[in-house]
Amino acid sequence: MTVRLASWSVEARADASGRWTAHLPTLTQGGPYDLTAEASGGTRQTLNDILVGDVWLCSGQSNMEFMVQQSTNFGTEIANSADQALRLLNVGRSNLPQPGQALPEGTTWAVAGPQTAARFSAACFFMGQQLRRTQDVPIGLIAASWGGSVIEDWLDEASLRTAGDYDQSLSILAAYARDPSEGVAMWSDMADRWWAANDPAMKAAKPWSASDFDDSGWRAVTPEGFWETSIPDMTVFDGIGWYRTTVTLTEAQARQAARIELGPVDDIDATFVNGRKVGDSQGWDTPRTYALPAGSLHAGVNSIAISALDIAGGGGAWGPAADKRIVLADGTIVPLSQPWRFKVSAAIDDVARPPMAPWMGGSGVTTLYNGMIGPLGPYAVTGFAWYQGEANTGDPDGYARLLPALMQNWRERFGEGRPLPFLVVQLANFGPASSQPHPSAWARLREVQREVVAADPHAGLAVAIDIGDRYDIHPTNKQQVGRRLSLEARRLAYGDTTAARTPAPLTATRDGDRVRVRFDHAGPGLLTTGSNQAVGFELCTADDACRFTPGMVEGDAV
Repeated sequence: MTVRLASWSVEARADASGRWTAHLPTLTQGGPYDLTAEASGGTRQTLNDILVGDVWLCSGQSNMEFMVQQSTNFGTEIANSADQALRLLNVGRSNLPQPGQALPEGTTWAVAGPQTAARFSAACFFMGQQLRRTQDVPIGLIAASWGGSVIEDWLDEASLRTAGDYDQSLSILAAYARDPSEGVAMWSDMADRWWAANDPAMKAAKPWSASDFDDSGWRAVTPEGFWETSIPDMTVFDGIGWYRTTVTLTEAQARQAARIELGPVDDIDATFVNGRKVGDSQGWDTPRTYALPAGSLHAGVNSIAISALDIAGGGGAWGPAADKRIVLADGTIVPLSQPWRFKVSAAIDDVARPPMAPWMGGSGVTTLYNGMIGPLGPYAVTGFAWYQGEANTGDPDGYARLLPALMQNWRERFGEGRPLPFLVVQLANFGPASSQPHPSAWARLREVQREVVAADPHAGLAVAIDIGDRYDIHPTNKQQVGRRLSLEARRLAYGDTTAARTPAPLTATRDGDRVRVRFDHAGPGLLTTGSNQAVGFELCTADDACRFTPGMVEGDAV
């Protein structure tokens, strides 16, 4: 193969499968150029309008996936998005149990403009747009995100094994790659052991799954929405909740094989019909369908029980009532009785970390790396922008191991181990205001993000605690997220010492009956907005008795 780009020409050799790699020298920014690959037999392919510049890889979960057309003032932003020197690559969703060789079909570079920017990652786009305004270089942006994804799914196998605690999940994933039925059986067995050990309802003298269990004292519910929005007193609940209902069949109906359809259950379920487990699955938006072999049903009243485990965010059985039904072999549809009965079994803090089906895109292990990151190849990127963590708030300590592992993994993949800039968006504010101090997994994960970045001189933190939405986990002000990412990019990648940095706590000292907290990167002094007091501070005793306290700004201290 002969590969030519502008005035450069290099040789490469294809392997037996037709794959080849050409290494060009360090190129001068600019363009547009033509890129030509020509085989010795004369076959030639040419790509036009190629730019040489800086490429940033943006990844994470739904807040990085969140599109420009969903952001604040989207009409004006889209209308003003055209820039010939800003190029966009949207990597389609792909989760693979083994490392893939190719990106999803249709993944191509595009010039920024109204037709291409509208559905591109907003945080990533606004970061790139800001960099185009301050840096005299073409900018390429790669967006590879998956809503609801956990960090474990974005690392390769070797990195996860080094991080620890994932050998069993990786073994199940390998079995699934060989034979999906083998992997499913292994995971289901592991899940059964977890439910038996962690769910008080399964350890009761009469399990809540039993066909003759008396649920008359449970509250009546219609499970069409997350329990946070449809069941009183459940607005901030994560954990295990049980749903029970019945379906009445004739003798002719009961003799048939059937399937039960339940709609989605957030996040993990175990489903029982007449006291017998018929299936389990995971995925917050995955509709549940389980086979009911002949003999599973009987004439008269049949019991249906669902144990739903919500790890974070919205939870429980949801979706239209019409989606919850028995479908008989002859095509007859029998709706499940309404209303259902519901009762809480355990809070998330009272159970061990649940096993996740390792092949499930977004909640598995390595599958998103295999399908969306690894296939990018040893691409020469300038740095990374990472907006993820909401799905890992249930295990902040684990995140403290995995975030540095991800940073190292990607630097090795794309920078041959060089300390490429890694920008982290700290979780935005979300959820109801607290009247009393209480432990917060979200706050703990934010602190993990801060600590990991502080320990890495080539990492930057974009703080978003002031630009979130209390009522929406997907705040629309992604312009400010992009701007703050660009400030860290300017500092780390372009040596811009004038770029503003996020104030960070430096010291806390007793000052009489007060505590003085000094901040680094405070510029000419800290400012408050909306009040002359600094809010968000607590004072705690040695035994963790805490109270909210107002703060007063004095220069670089509160």
